[in-house]
Amino acid sequence: MAYTVTYSDLPENIQHWQGLPLSLNGCEVVPLDYNAGKTGWIIYGKKLNKTLLSKFQNELAMPMVVVSSWKIKSYQIVRIAGEIPKKAKTIAYALGIDVSPIDNLPNLHSPGLLVMDMDSTAITIECIDELAKLYGVGDQVTAVTERAMRGELDFITSLRKRVAKLKGADVQILDQLRSNLPLMAGLTYLIKELHKHHWHVAIASGGFTYFADHLKDRLKLIHIAANRLEIKNGKLTGKIVGQVVDAKYKARTLQQLANELAIPIEQTVAIGDGANDLMMIRIAGLGVAYHGKPKVVEKAKICINYADLTGLWCILSTSLLSEG
Repeated sequence: MAYTVTYSDLPENIQHWQGLPLSLNGCEVVPLDYNAGKTGWIIYGKKLNKTLLSKFQNELAMPMVVVSSWKIKSYQIVRIAGEIPKKAKTIAYALGIDVSPIDNLPNLHSPGLLVMDMDSTAITIECIDELAKLYGVGDQVTAVTERAMRGELDFITSLRKRVAKLKGADVQILDQLRSNLPLMAGLTYLIKELHKHHWHVAIASGGFTYFADHLKDRLKLIHIAANRLEIKNGKLTGKIVGQVVDAKYKARTLQQLANELAIPIEQTVAIGDGANDLMMIRIAGLGVAYHGKPKVVEKAKICINYADLTGLWCILSTSLLSEG
């Protein structure tokens, strides 16, 4: 028989809540006999507690059913029943937490494939910008980037123009950058957990093979697709060898890898921050914008705005806990 308690009776630490599922409606809390199956959505964040959840619900102005909760490293995750309200993303963004629908997620009980962007996703920097700074042409490269962001140049043209600014640079600047390549927080944890579940991880990047190859070896990636800088006599020529890895190339890489590995497209994930990631984000079973540019956030179904790459594991882990 259902009984009623008040919200103030619940511990501040959501992990200690008893009697889930619970219906939350203002100050009223009612335990439910409820089977959510694999539907619903999640709220997650390092600072997520009862007070923050209450602020979220007050802004949402509707009852919520908390189905379950769990922690991954320092992230508290709360699963909510029903369909994610349209304004949930806006409210979560204002409160500094993340939300995600969990319908049609890839299943971690079966093999899968994650294809990641590299610059500003797998690593914290944009390699072309850092190389330009080391060579003393940072401002010139930034000017080309700004033209591209204004829509004056497409990706391939802007990349070629930026690489051209590196003509004559000593190859040592590549070594200098590669030796201190800053990995995105949560990257190694995410890949380790995916490997445990027989998932494959690849990089498809508009950046450069000099750095992507390094990550492939270091993180045991199955494949990398990136642009190859031409080097002659220990100097950069300012040119790219072969086909440029653009949005179409990235999407094709995901499709080809899935085919080669006999992985259904529903079991694929694509994650990135830029416009040239949108095509692979769109065709993947799960497409995620990671700290994305405004255009990417606008078009992606799922966005990680605050969490590090552990956030992707927070989302995917739901499939391990949604079998009932």
